[in-house]
Amino acid sequence: MGERVLIALGGNAMTAPDGSASPDDQRRAVERAMTHVATLIGAGHQVVLTHGNGPQVGNLLLKNQIAAEVVPPVPLDWCGAQTQATIGVLILNALGHPAAVVVTRTLVDLGDPAFADPVKPIGRYFSEAEARRFERLGQTWRAFPGRGFRRVVASPEPLEIIDASAALALMDAGYTVVVAGGGGVPVARLADGSLTGVEAVVDKDAAAAVLASAVRASVLVVATDVPAAVLGYGTELARPIGRVTVAELRAMQADGHFARGSMGPKVEAALRFAEGGGRAVITSLEHIGAALAGEIGTAVGW
Repeated sequence: MGERVLIALGGNAMTAPDGSASPDDQRRAVERAMTHVATLIGAGHQVVLTHGNGPQVGNLLLKNQIAAEVVPPVPLDWCGAQTQATIGVLILNALGHPAAVVVTRTLVDLGDPAFADPVKPIGRYFSEAEARRFERLGQTWRAFPGRGFRRVVASPEPLEIIDASAALALMDAGYTVVVAGGGGVPVARLADGSLTGVEAVVDKDAAAAVLASAVRASVLVVATDVPAAVLGYGTELARPIGRVTVAELRAMQADGHFARGSMGPKVEAALRFAEGGGRAVITSLEHIGAALAGEIGTAVGW
């Protein structure tokens, strides 16, 4: 019997191997990624997809900055919605299977400490003069020694995938669904109960853990560009981590083995889902089938 599998696609699945993100690069990358997803569907699994959007949002922000004196810059929640639709259509075209995209909102709390200390870098590096120009538009920029200035925004915790019920309805109708791309469009609830978009970025992997529970997935696959997470990365003692308990992986995390800007969020997402009773695996796209069979990858909760 197949399982309901949520696959969180990393940014490498949406760009060329060198990181370039031209339209043709993105289309080819998505087509490569979907060959592995289609194999999983063909094996009888019901697949739900989510994805990153860093390079795509970065391109939109650059367009904002270039045209700022002519066209008012659009907020981050708009950028998130646009990239969800764009990447989603590429996935639909490549998959060759009944599929649908849900432009998805993710609920965050305006009282989240992240809003008081924005640290998530987005977009490209610029000179100090350019950074000061955009600070006058209300943005926050920080210096990165040797590289220049880069915009930073809040990355609050995802509380709820608001549109998960729409995804469930489509899944029950037999669709492969693309949900909460880029972590979802961040929204907050106001005192009157209405929702408003906020200038923030929700971590894609953190949102994937919440989404996996919301759509009742049995397995969360955090797809990256390596076969498994590595203990002692960059040292002579480096070794891949295979099947591991939640307690063991938490201990490795506490010892500082997973970098905050790379493997750290993926490990945290796997742990959160496993702690909620699910199974999670971190592996590369080409190894997804073998990972579900327990043959490869960092597997927690199995």
